[in-house]
Amino acid sequence: MTDAPIDLVRARIAAIFGQWGRGTTLDEMRAGFAELVSHGRRPDMRSVDADGVPAGWFGTGDGVILYCHGGGYQMGSLVSHGALMAELADASGTRVLGFDYRLAPEHRYPAALEDAVTVYRWLLDQGADPARLAIAGDSAGAGLALATLLKAREEGLPLPAAAVFLSPWVDMELRGESYETRAEVDPLTQKAKVAMMVRAYIGREGDPSDPYVSPVNGDLAGLPPILIHVGNNETVLGDTELLQARAGAAGTLVETVIWDEMIHHFQVFPELSEARESLAQIGAWLRDRIG
Repeated sequence: MTDAPIDLVRARIAAIFGQWGRGTTLDEMRAGFAELVSHGRRPDMRSVDADGVPAGWFGTGDGVILYCHGGGYQMGSLVSHGALMAELADASGTRVLGFDYRLAPEHRYPAALEDAVTVYRWLLDQGADPARLAIAGDSAGAGLALATLLKAREEGLPLPAAAVFLSPWVDMELRGESYETRAEVDPLTQKAKVAMMVRAYIGREGDPSDPYVSPVNGDLAGLPPILIHVGNNETVLGDTELLQARAGAAGTLVETVIWDEMIHHFQVFPELSEARESLAQIGAWLRDRIG
């Protein structure tokens, strides 16, 4: 009997994570994560210096998506997420700008947020039309994207026309019941590991309730429409539920799609037909707003 595609993805995750032990360096973990997420895919990218932050363009089109990659603020890059950005550009008919923000623990909060706001401001200075601009991200990148919206508003910058979050991690207080109810079916984001990522990002003295660390705690009124795609088999599903409730109460439009049997940021796994379908739906939604 042939394994289902999601089982093959789980096996690939287990094969990479199973190689990690006490002696595994952070650089080795980052390389393994990049291989897992990219699956060896290296799309064409046009490199650019975004006011000191290494960045790259994918795709063509008039609209622009600023993409914040995931990886727990410790991993991820233009290499790991380049294929996802290129696919998002194709699906939406826009250009996608990704960037390499500084990673923890070498660079703790607020380094990543500072870099994201720098790139956002650079985009505006380059003439990007906020009405044709969206911000997006997966996992920690979704949290970074939401925090960027809050910081841009605080600094008086115009906000983009839309936001898209894949499997958003927006609550570093780890309050979701899904950490327990989905623990047996999530191969990527167990609560103990997520708690370690929190410490790596903000340090032991950091405040996980800070709204720029856990942007679900921020003022969510007046933000652009948000689309969320998340898997049902994710321990961070509770983050989506909390974000939808709080943003909705603040009057911000949130549309959420929960994918049955899918795992954390499943869109990065090309084996899955659900990944392609999710990106097609996201692309159509973005076309309606910035295309």
